[in-house]
Amino acid sequence: MCYRELVDAAQPIRHEQRADVADHRIVMYGVPWSSYEVQLALRGEAPVPRIAFLEGALELMSPSRDHERLKSYIGRLIEVYALERGIDLSPYGSWTLRNAPREGGLEPDECYILGSGQHAEVPDLAVEVIWTRGGLDKLEIYRRLGIPEVWIWQDGELYVHVLRDDGYVRTAQSEKLPGIDVTLLVSFLDRPTAMQAVRAYREALRR
Repeated sequence: MCYRELVDAAQPIRHEQRADVADHRIVMYGVPWSSYEVQLALRGEAPVPRIAFLEGALELMSPSRDHERLKSYIGRLIEVYALERGIDLSPYGSWTLRNAPREGGLEPDECYILGSGQHAEVPDLAVEVIWTRGGLDKLEIYRRLGIPEVWIWQDGELYVHVLRDDGYVRTAQSEKLPGIDVTLLVSFLDRPTAMQAVRAYREALRR
């Protein structure tokens, strides 16, 4: 079955959300790594579905409009913070990250390299929006990929996870963007337009 057939067969994950605003997701088990690589090749440069893999489990996900809005707002506000604080940062969007020996792969909602390390093999910071519950354990995939810091938005909060020797630890402060107040950043995600959020956040940072 090709990825388009799999996406068409997927149903919204239903919980407290309305089905029309939920992400569409399907997870298959017992899938070899080679099949994951085939799905990536079949999809090509198309933005959907997002494809993730964890030790034999393959997830195909088509994000909802609200999911995409949130991840874009968060990304723009991160870039505003970096600009206002003089931090060199480059966005790499939904860069396909994978590690065959560790059997993990995914595409972040947003990801960044700090400084001038454009040739780095993995980003320094990744952002993940959990809009609809279910699917693969993304933090475990990020751990296998060795991503130093992951921010996860869920239920109106933004959580910072920093990689340590024994896994991720949730911390109050970011190590990659020191001084950023993620609670303050989240407070601007409800603005009607991205530009309103950017302007309001920039003004708050300048006070």
